[in-house]
Amino acid sequence: MNTETKDILEAVRQGSLTVDDALLRLKTEPFEDIGYAKVDLHRKIRQGATEVIYGAGKTPEQIIGILNTMLENGQHTVLITRLTKESAEIIQEHHPLCFYKEAGIGIVGEMPGPTGIGTIVVATGGTSDIPIAEEAALTAEVMGNKVTRLYDVGVAGLHRLLSHKEEIMSASVIVAIAGMEGALASVIGGLADCPVIAVPTSVGYGASFGGLSALLSMLNSCASGVSVVNIDNGFGAGYFASMINHMA
Repeated sequence: MNTETKDILEAVRQGSLTVDDALLRLKTEPFEDIGYAKVDLHRKIRQGATEVIYGAGKTPEQIIGILNTMLENGQHTVLITRLTKESAEIIQEHHPLCFYKEAGIGIVGEMPGPTGIGTIVVATGGTSDIPIAEEAALTAEVMGNKVTRLYDVGVAGLHRLLSHKEEIMSASVIVAIAGMEGALASVIGGLADCPVIAVPTSVGYGASFGGLSALLSMLNSCASGVSVVNIDNGFGAGYFASMINHMA
């Protein structure tokens, strides 16, 4: 994912960018302090992906201020997570925001084409897990990945999952999202030869303890190659999947 510095150096080598201009781009202030936030402008150079705005707990005005700073400093696509409909409507008065209500995701700018080495599969145990799955899928797509969605393929009807063996076995990384007992990740982990990122969700009845049961089940998975992110953390799973899918 970390290609920006290489692109600058390659431009210098090819003569399309002067040494002084390249130095200026690399020396640009690493962050901009706007009072209530210090916007990280060098994150793409350090990590390969630009800063993402976490919308929960921020006022629409704060989000707009951070968004303005990003756009003014050359960020072409901005992802906003955990965004409410009310905040989205206010932001849309200032920027052409695409709002995905189910996922709580807002995107400003064009969705980039896929640059990853393969396909990321996002699978859910049930329909109730789709909001978290969409957060993961949209995050991965914003970061330049081809995503295949397999929804409602939980272990209560295993034949539903097995009907997608081709997609599972050809994926470069799989995000397995489930609540209840969280068994989907282990089943997929036993079928796939690629990394599996398990996402426990807070879907389930009382003894699921808001996703804790699924979290513990996934952490105790007997399938090798399964890693686990936090409860309902679709963004973290999508981001991690993108990192894996961009390992050259």
